[in-house]
Amino acid sequence: MRVVIAEDDALLREGLALILRSEGMEVVAAVEDGELFLTAVEEHHPDVAVLDVRMPPTHTDEGIRAAVAARRSIPDLPVLVLSAYVEQAFATDLLGAGARGIGYMLKERVGRVSAFVSALSRVVDGGTVIDPEVVSQLFARQQGADRLKTLTPRERDVLAVMAEGLGNSAIAERLCVTGNAVHKHIRSIFDKLDLPPDHESDRRVAAVLRYLEGT
Repeated sequence: MRVVIAEDDALLREGLALILRSEGMEVVAAVEDGELFLTAVEEHHPDVAVLDVRMPPTHTDEGIRAAVAARRSIPDLPVLVLSAYVEQAFATDLLGAGARGIGYMLKERVGRVSAFVSALSRVVDGGTVIDPEVVSQLFARQQGADRLKTLTPRERDVLAVMAEGLGNSAIAERLCVTGNAVHKHIRSIFDKLDLPPDHESDRRVAAVLRYLEGT
């Protein structure tokens, strides 16, 4: 697997490269800003990109804008974005740009190598992966949202785990419930969030977007 990294913190950038190489991946470029990232993506056509949300020159949303631009250049390029904080606008902007093959993870999780590598693998496989801590904090912020208030505590649990990109069997194992129970909870979530069957969209991703947006 060929990876491009964009992270302005030199220590973290080298740490990410070391982790990925130790997992048998090829780091074809490790750069410090969005402009260099886009150049590297054009040159190497990687299998996946890992980049920071905040990079020079303004340290605001360069990573998100670079990720969106890279996916315009190389459609469906898997991207895992790292952030030091839970930032709702960045998460929804990124997902709204095309949710397949997208991950949003807190930097503090990178040290948990198995979780980091697992998230990266799910992104490469076309999944949508949201850090469980991001899920938890955004749920707490969205308690007043009308549609979200209709979800039961167990349905919120299921949606939170769903946001990590896990399938029904993995959700059932995580929550210690049956697969049939998970199926029923997901069907109820779709109904309550007004997500009718639609072959043109992924309702699981749409459900995650609904709660991230608080609508």
